[in-house]
Amino acid sequence: MDALSGLLVGPRARSAFILRSVLSPPWSVRVQDQAPLSVVALARGTAWVIPDDGDAVRLLPGDIAIMRGPAPYTFADEPSTPVQVVIQPGPRRTTPTGEHLSEVVDLGPRTWGTGDPCKAAVMLIGKYQMSGEISHRLLSTLQPLIVVPHDAQPSSPLIGMLTEEVTKEEAGQQVVLDRLLDLLLVTTLRTWFARPEAEAPAWYRALADPVIGPTLRLLHKDPAHPWTVAALAARAGVSRSGLARRFTDLVGEPPMAYLTGWRLDTAADLLHEPDTTIAAVARQVGYASASALSTAFKRERGSSPQQYRRSREP
Repeated sequence: MDALSGLLVGPRARSAFILRSVLSPPWSVRVQDQAPLSVVALARGTAWVIPDDGDAVRLLPGDIAIMRGPAPYTFADEPSTPVQVVIQPGPRRTTPTGEHLSEVVDLGPRTWGTGDPCKAAVMLIGKYQMSGEISHRLLSTLQPLIVVPHDAQPSSPLIGMLTEEVTKEEAGQQVVLDRLLDLLLVTTLRTWFARPEAEAPAWYRALADPVIGPTLRLLHKDPAHPWTVAALAARAGVSRSGLARRFTDLVGEPPMAYLTGWRLDTAADLLHEPDTTIAAVARQVGYASASALSTAFKRERGSSPQQYRRSREP
């Protein structure tokens, strides 16, 4: 597993909130549902995404926006259009003053709005509703708003497939939509991290280094191995002190501290699997026992693995 794959392996939508929004001008929707991560693909028309802290960005057909929660943001036909609909946790739709909104029309399966799909702006919206569906390490690398233009993306059928599937009501439909959302997120982030404005994390930039890149791949590929700085240096063909210094300079922390963080992040992701025991998680990430993992987990994250697992239950 390369380091980018290790970062992106975490997304696992589980009954994600996915819908098609059809809106005719003038329209403005404020989103304050506190979802940890949202993905919006503009399928038709134009729209503006307006973060509370930052500049508004215009979206064209095929553009994809990723919003990291829980900070609110607004989508509108124009930045100056007053907010008409507020998306609250649940999600539920209200007026700006909090009253239940009845004017917005349900237009079919997973479709709502106020316009003609042939003339209005059409957005495909997917939301990861639980923090456990997205790894902590992935979320921590993302800016609050990411926009990947259509012309920067490789040719992909995903938006077309999601457009077709979102309104279907067939056996297993939610699973199909969950996996399409995961694929759309992963492919968009892969494109984003390759862009110069992405401000990719230090460890990602360090992948290009001829010494630290292979070292990171070793740690990501096999976090359960009993790695030492000396063993890593021997594999890299450099001195122990040279590796430690170079790793810290490029990644921002020493090799063993990075490995501990990677092990615990991986453990946190694994703890969301309901049938996986804490002892099994410990073995997969390099701890000799459940108690050893619990000690490290509580020291770094402030709670035991069991407490963490309970706090993330739906």
